Amino acid sequence: MQHLLLVQTTSFTDQVMASIHNYYDRLIDILPRLGLGLIVVILGFLIAGSIGRFASSRVKARTNDPLMSRFLGQAIRLLLLLAFVVLALEAAGFGNISAGIFATAGASAVILGFAFKDIGQNFIAGVILSFNRPFNVDDTVEIGSNFGKVKALEFRYTKLKTFDGKDVYIPNSDVITQPVTNYTEDGFFRWDFMVGLDYEDDINKAKDVILQTLDADPKVISSEEHSSYVAEDELATSTVNLKVMFWVDTKDYSKVATQTKGRVIGNVKKALMDAGFYLPADIQEIKLYGRETDLPLSLKEKYKND
Repeated sequence: MQHLLLVQTTSFTDQVMASIHNYYDRLIDILPRLGLGLIVVILGFLIAGSIGRFASSRVKARTNDPLMSRFLGQAIRLLLLLAFVVLALEAAGFGNISAGIFATAGASAVILGFAFKDIGQNFIAGVILSFNRPFNVDDTVEIGSNFGKVKALEFRYTKLKTFDGKDVYIPNSDVITQPVTNYTEDGFFRWDFMVGLDYEDDINKAKDVILQTLDADPKVISSEEHSSYVAEDELATSTVNLKVMFWVDTKDYSKVATQTKGRVIGNVKKALMDAGFYLPADIQEIKLYGRETDLPLSLKEKYKND
């Protein structure tokens, strides 16, 4: 009985050792192929990165469009990496694995399509935006309720930098489906503000003073297509309201445009007051209901009664 147990133990040990030797021999056989596959992957990363950067620089030089050039460079790099991974699997002797991966991916495309529907939508939207979009890098845009400068276009999102320092990542599908307002596409934006004059003031003279003030500001744009003007807007309760409209350069919307508006308002106020215009405030009429004897006509009479 002991002899039989010893024979079985020896036989099992021999089988284990034979299996280990067999796996070791197979590992030694495939090590060169694994090394070759690893070299292909490393070279693939280097080559794909170089070609992606080269393509990005060439597209940027030809189109002067950093958003599209960066997007296409990333797409080319990703496709090349995928191709080199397949080549590495083939070189390492795992061609069947790569074929199985693609077969499984094809069979599960419907399931993955539902699971990653949003990712797919954003990616396709990113491809569309890379070729046809209503903005460029550093443009000031309003997308939905988000307002800021465009900083990047990625595969899934568009990055905005708001003027209060926030980084907003908007899904590309939202960029396509929501209204997009571009404040700097042609570089011009019209500001306007109201000026209230007394009813007895000379309106035409006030207009001349305002236009002279606008012409004197170097940041106010004046051309045949973009001209400043002043128009009567409203006969308010106590003032005749004039609407002042002028154009500014919006390439630097966050600073130059807003500073220009503030400076123009201050200069117009000073010029009108120097020219003798009163610029009255709104007058409100207060009605007091009661006996006249109980209502003093002035503080002086009130103090006399006291």
